[in-house]
Amino acid sequence: MKMINRFFTRTLEARLREELNFIQVVLGPRQIGKTTGLEQIIRRWGGASLMVTADEVGTPNVEWLTLHWERARHMGKGTLLVVDEVQKIDQWQSAIKYLYDRDRSERSLKVVLLGSASLSIQRGLAESLAGRFEVIPAHHWNLAECRQAFGWGLIEYLMYGGYPAPAELIDDIARWQDFMREAIIEPVLIKDILGLTPVAKPALFRQTFALTMAHPSHEISLQKILGQLQESGNVTTIKHYLNLLEGAFLIRTLQKYSGSEVRKRGSSPKIVPLNTALVHAFRDPISLETDTEWFGRIFESAVGAALSKSKGNLYYWRQGKFEVDYVLDLEGKIYAIEVKSGRRHQAKGLTKFMGNYPNSIPLIITPENCTHLLEAETVTRDVLADLGVA
Repeated sequence: MKMINRFFTRTLEARLREELNFIQVVLGPRQIGKTTGLEQIIRRWGGASLMVTADEVGTPNVEWLTLHWERARHMGKGTLLVVDEVQKIDQWQSAIKYLYDRDRSERSLKVVLLGSASLSIQRGLAESLAGRFEVIPAHHWNLAECRQAFGWGLIEYLMYGGYPAPAELIDDIARWQDFMREAIIEPVLIKDILGLTPVAKPALFRQTFALTMAHPSHEISLQKILGQLQESGNVTTIKHYLNLLEGAFLIRTLQKYSGSEVRKRGSSPKIVPLNTALVHAFRDPISLETDTEWFGRIFESAVGAALSKSKGNLYYWRQGKFEVDYVLDLEGKIYAIEVKSGRRHQAKGLTKFMGNYPNSIPLIITPENCTHLLEAETVTRDVLADLGVA
């Protein structure tokens, strides 16, 4: 595999070289190269550095964190301190606040925190570290990175999703799936979710995850989810479980666009897996080449995952029999986006949507014009402009 210098790594390295000295927080899924990216930076750093991970400690606590902070201080001014999987440390936010504020005027350390459980970290940042940090997102690998590292095209990218570690196993599908389930999915479910958040019914939680992977990019009634689960629960419980899965960078839940906040919140969510490998860990990826309906569903999921990288608000839209796959509210513009994987590109839903929202910009994304979108690190209006108006 060719070594890739990822976008978040370049952004972080530039910030660490500045005179400004905010805590840099890198948030992203497990197994997408956050640790590797920091190791690349450390090799180029040129000064003292210390990188520790709370993921390898039985019960990391404030004393463990303080010990390594003091170690870094004694290595000299400007030392780079990296704490990986910081969310595993009980009361980490209070300890970081105290230590950072104590040393802030001296600018003694450059501090980077890495995490793979977004909800846990964001709560800690909001509660204790306001005004002291910047967040850098580390997304799943995009199509350009997979092409550069593995020589993949669109089909391979849709099949295997772009997790770098198991990429060398794709010649043995069963082995690749075992790695995906045991080395990537299970640590997220056990360590990043069940290990950090009280879950009253772990079996029900796992069933909810399995159901979301079986129906990628579907609008799913929460009552229907309950009806398909083997254990009893309620809508509030399922919403909570979906929030946990979203906070661990496994899915994105989209609400219906209607121009009304009340209706958006009350609608059935559309659930988008943020990496197609998560889906194919439980279903043969080769079926993508023989099942046109499944190809369309996976292609739509990949487009939704890419659109989720924007800084806008992402929805779906439905009115009776008319639907639009994605609606993106970005930088003051509303984009109505239909995903088409077959030869027929009729878009009656777009026509209906434009009648309701005439100032919107209609887009049709196909396998022929999707490359720039799936290669983008961040989706901006310039990226969408390259798709051309439908």
